Amino acid sequence: MMSLGRLSVSSVLRYGGRLLSTSSTPQAKVAVLGAAGGIGQPMALLLKQSPLVSQLVLYDVVNTAGVAADISHIETPAQVSSFEGPDQLNEALTGCDVVLIPAGVPRKPGMTRDDLFNTNATIVLKLSQAAAKACPNAMLGIISNPVNSTVPIASEVYKKAGVYDPCRIFGVSTLDVVRANTFIAEAKGLDVSATNVPVIGGHSGVTILPLLSQVTPSVSFTDDEVSSLTTRIQEAGTEVVKAKAGAGSATLSMAYAGARFAFSLLRGMKGESVVECAYVASNVTEAAYFATPLQLGPRGLEKNLGMGTLSNFEQQKLAEAMPELLGNIEKGVKFANEN
Repeated sequence: MMSLGRLSVSSVLRYGGRLLSTSSTPQAKVAVLGAAGGIGQPMALLLKQSPLVSQLVLYDVVNTAGVAADISHIETPAQVSSFEGPDQLNEALTGCDVVLIPAGVPRKPGMTRDDLFNTNATIVLKLSQAAAKACPNAMLGIISNPVNSTVPIASEVYKKAGVYDPCRIFGVSTLDVVRANTFIAEAKGLDVSATNVPVIGGHSGVTILPLLSQVTPSVSFTDDEVSSLTTRIQEAGTEVVKAKAGAGSATLSMAYAGARFAFSLLRGMKGESVVECAYVASNVTEAAYFATPLQLGPRGLEKNLGMGTLSNFEQQKLAEAMPELLGNIEKGVKFANEN
């Protein structure tokens, strides 16, 4: 049976305060690159609790040992290892099944995701080069913004290394779905655990397109509701940046979303049929990279489920977003080819 990816799903039960698997536990080695950061630390905490993870690799340029020591005390089976600095990166990545990259600088008030480009693009470039060499067959989940550009960067790196597989490189846009599910459930009085809103396009501003015409369970919206909810979902990251008033961007919700996507990948790798939205190499639209619902499986991306039938409003918003998305992709490809 195909299921939607959620952090708490049938594969995990809570019993006596601990997380227990209801099925055979695979031996999965998962690396977090940027593990000492605002996203990396809480995401590592969530990963440590999962029976889907047998080895948890924590890497950063500073402060990794303390984070690893702290997390290693948690009473779950996953074994924690710590690596720090470029000299240890290859060792950290060797043998990994899933590599998650939240490394980079966070947004501050007044900044767009694109403002982060120069710093984070360089970070993703170097980490992708290391992963392409040390664990070319691992699933790569890129969280570092701007995802619209950093995913093309990683893809170009893998192409240059001769190990490119578009089914194994993902831009983690799960947070857009998580936010959409939350906001729609609140607005319509739905059970949030049973609410699913497909989100397509990219992972910044107007390129984020929630498909309110395809919400599960089916609900109706006024035109004003569609417009206001779409705008809120698109600007939710900025909502957090403003609320934190210079103290960072969305870290806890992004950590949850990153862990949720990792668990979906791992469940797919062990044979479950799982559906998650993610930003991947795509031929669904004119954009070479595009987020849609994906069926995940042992090879990673097993089937792109496309975007279905869009409402007139959604078609208009997609047309408005496409120039920006195409520009973001071009910027990432250019950077990778020049560096």
